[in-house]
Amino acid sequence: MIKTGKTGLLIMNILILSWRDPKHPLAGGAEQVMHEHAKGWVEAGHNVTLFASHFKYAPRCQVLDGVTVIRYGFQYLGVHLAAFFWYLFGKHAHFDLVVDQFHGIPFFTPFYARVPKLAVLQEVAREVWLINHLPWPFSWIVGWMGYLSEPLVFIFYKHAPFMVGSESAKQDLIKLGIGDNNITVVPHGVLIRKPKPVPQKEKVKSIVFLGALAKDKGVEDAIKAFGLLTKFGKFEFWIIGRGSVSYIAKLKKLASCVGVEKSTIFWGFVSDKKKFELLARAHVMVNPSVREGWGLVNIEANAMGTPVVAYRSPGLVDSVKDGVSGVLCYHNTPEALAEAIFALLKDASYLASISKTSVAWSKQFTWVESRARSLKLIEKIAT
Repeated sequence: MIKTGKTGLLIMNILILSWRDPKHPLAGGAEQVMHEHAKGWVEAGHNVTLFASHFKYAPRCQVLDGVTVIRYGFQYLGVHLAAFFWYLFGKHAHFDLVVDQFHGIPFFTPFYARVPKLAVLQEVAREVWLINHLPWPFSWIVGWMGYLSEPLVFIFYKHAPFMVGSESAKQDLIKLGIGDNNITVVPHGVLIRKPKPVPQKEKVKSIVFLGALAKDKGVEDAIKAFGLLTKFGKFEFWIIGRGSVSYIAKLKKLASCVGVEKSTIFWGFVSDKKKFELLARAHVMVNPSVREGWGLVNIEANAMGTPVVAYRSPGLVDSVKDGVSGVLCYHNTPEALAEAIFALLKDASYLASISKTSVAWSKQFTWVESRARSLKLIEKIAT
């Protein structure tokens, strides 16, 4: 039962179900976003529990920024089954609200949670199902199973309220049968750790890719575009992010094939401090992702005065304002990506102008505003 504190405000026990928590080795933007909302709910006086998958050496229970994290099950399906049995038969407090976070596969809470629910979705997976790193024929089987079954999943959430981070995600949900009135767009905030002093841009024009090293993130297209750019002059190419050993080997082979192995640095996973330093030193960031919930990395780059050249993909069309914070390609191809990068870099005055306006664009995305909006939403749903 929802309680009322001394201040007269509602106090809820909130359960978040997610495949990963922010400490998971593979945690990304979705986990960061959910944790920031949870922190805001804790600050407002609510009790928040996050149930997520377990990973090697992680404690079963841990408190992070006031959020109680409980870990059981493997991240692929295992955590979904573990959450089901823990919710129904485990020892825990009564929850007033359950947050069901989608990441390809939701937790199917409409079948067993008899309290108000909020579905949280970063992006609809769609074609991302078909771009996976599983060995053949498992990649083909899992990809098509996921792609064909995904629309069916939303039948069970037809009447559930959804929280998404972009208009792109909202429109995708509407296409899958979720009503417009059931979807609330809450733009993400961004955590900026600006280095002091902010480093100067590199003397050689430097182009950076930042993100998980996975096929759906477009890193292969980025490298192909780098190869095309070498025809126009001297450039440095930086690739920041983690990936499997085998896939990184494939990417390095591709860099060699297109002739940029000597001008490309694979930084791997870096600290936040190093990430913002590199973003500040770079002239342009590229984001050729197939699909995003929004694109936190774009705003991080903008905050460092680095415009983004991106594909016209769902999510990226929301986080990149064409001509203000970066450039959206006219086609989603390495050729168009290379042309857009070169057009931006060869015009010094335009580059300086868009670098300045990209900083202004980044300043409108704050977690103070985002948390306030999600807090208002959950209190409305629960009451």
